[in-house]
Amino acid sequence: MQVQELHDFIVDKVDDIKAQDIVTLDVRGKSSITEFMVLCTGTSNRHVASIADHVNKESKLIDYPPFGISGEDDGEWIVVDMGSVMLHIMQEDARNLYQLEKLWG
Repeated sequence: MQVQELHDFIVDKVDDIKAQDIVTLDVRGKSSITEFMVLCTGTSNRHVASIADHVNKESKLIDYPPFGISGEDDGEWIVVDMGSVMLHIMQEDARNLYQLEKLWG
């Protein structure tokens, strides 16, 4: 799958389950582990976990499962590693605290 197709797939899937404030950061040249970061906000621990689970299940259906998922235990911030696109699903407090847009933007 091409990088842009993967990005569009991820954005579509998080939008399916009502993720909020979806932002894409182009980190090519800034990160050696990924090309794009997709950031989105979930409204609760359960919502954050549901978004991650939905992306995980949908990506497996197209034979492109995540390389890894971390943060599922607390649901404050879950990272889904899709290789050239990293998905960060955060609750609003965590997103405001870590300000990844400023760090990587």
